Amino acid sequence: MPTTTAPQGRPDAIALTAQEREVLYALGCGLGDAEIAEALALPEPVVAGHLGHILRKLGLPDRAAAIVHAFDCGLVVPGQGPRRQAVLLGPGATLRGGTGPSPDARLRVGVLGPPRAWLAGQPVDIGPVRQQAVLAALALSPGRSVSRQELLDGVWGMESPGANVVPVYVYRLRKSLRLGDCPDSVIRRDRYGYRLATGVVDVDVTCMEELITAAGAAERAGDPAEAVRLCARALELFRGEPLAGLPGPLAELERLRLVERRVALAQRKAQWQLRLGRVTDAVADLSALALEQPLNEPVAALLMHALHRAGRRAEALAVFDRTGRRLAEDLGVAPGELLRRARWSVLRGDDAGRGRGRAGAA
Repeated sequence: MPTTTAPQGRPDAIALTAQEREVLYALGCGLGDAEIAEALALPEPVVAGHLGHILRKLGLPDRAAAIVHAFDCGLVVPGQGPRRQAVLLGPGATLRGGTGPSPDARLRVGVLGPPRAWLAGQPVDIGPVRQQAVLAALALSPGRSVSRQELLDGVWGMESPGANVVPVYVYRLRKSLRLGDCPDSVIRRDRYGYRLATGVVDVDVTCMEELITAAGAAERAGDPAEAVRLCARALELFRGEPLAGLPGPLAELERLRLVERRVALAQRKAQWQLRLGRVTDAVADLSALALEQPLNEPVAALLMHALHRAGRRAEALAVFDRTGRRLAEDLGVAPGELLRRARWSVLRGDDAGRGRGRAGAA
């Protein structure tokens, strides 16, 4: 079981029994009660009891908060955890496996939220925001070297202080992220520039893309339920606004791209949920997404279809009215064809196309 470090002001997971820690770990890895019961060879009511004890001991309000706590205290590596097809665990075994970072990786870098780094499961200080932006630029360029000029342009833009600042920040990162006694084991330099070493570094964006690819393969194999599960795991890697607080043109562009990626992935998940008849789940997810993206017409249209399928016609029409008002007030435009067609579909009581529209290209 990984070593845990409690967030400030919150009880640590070591307050739990060994079996409760196993349950919290499985919960953080995305398993439901039935899957946890199967993996740990426990009756499902016992799992539910453990979850209740976990919430009470850690002072957490619900399951979602427990999942966040599992990540915050380092109990769960983002993107790493058991999958349904993993072998069952014997007594005392720890949960392992699944799509995501290699368990042998010694450095993890997270940019799907405020930039963070962990060495051997422990958080590490990655310095001031410009230094964080240099690390993020390397993390977002897997498998290739990033030149000194690219880093200057991407991190400082027109405010470039001079080329010599890049080696200084790289040197500091190497000191902070040193693996053992080898200063070059994390950030390598060649004639083209700097890059993160392969085999010892995992990046949450790379893990997300692997999960999205696996979800697409599951859909092609005729397993939309697995596709939904993989999409959910990819979405769980987001810890807030990507690259939050980082300056520079590269961070601005990547922040927009990653937000769009997340929205498209959430739409894709909702499409698969509707295909499976999980209308209530789709409505809940799309409602939250629509609040976050009030001007996004494809999200609003998909929410209207989901509400219509749930028999909530008036609420579906209210989504059109609300989105139309925001478009007029904020952008000075009328609803587009996609949203108008969704409205006509609801007004006609038309079943055609409900929940079967194309998902966003994730």
